[in-house]
Amino acid sequence: MIGFQAAAHEVRPAIADFRVTENRLVLEIRLNLEALLAEIYLAEVDPAAMVDTDEAQQADVYTRLRSQTGQALAGELAADWDRVAGKITILADNARLTLNLTEVLVPDDTPDDLARDSKVFASTALPRGTKSLQIGWARAFGPLVLRQDASVTDPYTGYLQNGEISPPIQLAGGDAQSALGVFWSYGKIGFVHIVPKGVDHILFVLGLFLLSLQLRPLLMQVTAFTLAHTVTLALGMLGIVTISPAIVEPLIALSIVYVAVENIVIGKLSPWRPFVVFGFGLLHGLGFAAVLGEIGLNPAQFVTGLIGFNLGVEVGQLFIIAVAFALIGYWFRHKPWYRSRITNPASAIIALVALYWMVERVFF
Repeated sequence: MIGFQAAAHEVRPAIADFRVTENRLVLEIRLNLEALLAEIYLAEVDPAAMVDTDEAQQADVYTRLRSQTGQALAGELAADWDRVAGKITILADNARLTLNLTEVLVPDDTPDDLARDSKVFASTALPRGTKSLQIGWARAFGPLVLRQDASVTDPYTGYLQNGEISPPIQLAGGDAQSALGVFWSYGKIGFVHIVPKGVDHILFVLGLFLLSLQLRPLLMQVTAFTLAHTVTLALGMLGIVTISPAIVEPLIALSIVYVAVENIVIGKLSPWRPFVVFGFGLLHGLGFAAVLGEIGLNPAQFVTGLIGFNLGVEVGQLFIIAVAFALIGYWFRHKPWYRSRITNPASAIIALVALYWMVERVFF
């Protein structure tokens, strides 16, 4: 499976795995501990776009915590545990419980320019006869991927946002999402990956839109892009294709530069354009796979989740095209100055932005 590394100041969604052992709830949470302790507001974090802590007011606090050893950072969490635990909701048959911190694992070998994935272990005793649990945490902590131990039948897997709490989860299992629920959940994630978070993908789609406002050539390009990223999204999630993000990310930016420059230099749909777009779609599909890989897919629901995510991406792309047509194409597409005043300047801006991203991704 493809896994894109996050830069030191990027925060990914947390993943919590839980199980019940000898009448105790055991929770293992993989998260960015520095961001949690710095009290950086993570509500806008999602798999589509990571939060950059350099832009947070608490950036200095984050940097200080990031420089600490794993043992020192674990001590910081222990000292602040009452605050953290107070924002984690655990309901056992509607009775609220408080988690106790049991262990903190913070890697000391993570390069300074990458975020550390720490693991926090917490547990609490369950009242005798507990049948179900509800788990959630504060909106400020960001989204939470919640997964039940796979040893039970049909384990629960959920993606909680905006301070949501899970539905009652039966300890005996059986609460796996329905096919429709999985489809809808991953469809939303795919859509948000494009609108509003996927700025690079938005610029790529706008580059396709600017060259030709006629429906047939536009759909030809979008279809080529769709088919390509569907292939590599599936191959990436299955672990068949693995390419370093150090290669993929700059190439995605380069694809945007190419499309924008071709809009200016050639100014019409060339015979090779759909094939080039198809090739670039393969790259973007690897980026989509990295996003979806952060959340994971239940093997029993793999196809449904994959289709839902991909359809969400497509709806997002079509939404961008529809908005662009409503704001620009409908009013100006027949003007003789459309190319000189809209296509060329807009494509130039897109090319410059993408060129900056490419340099940033290669050297920084």
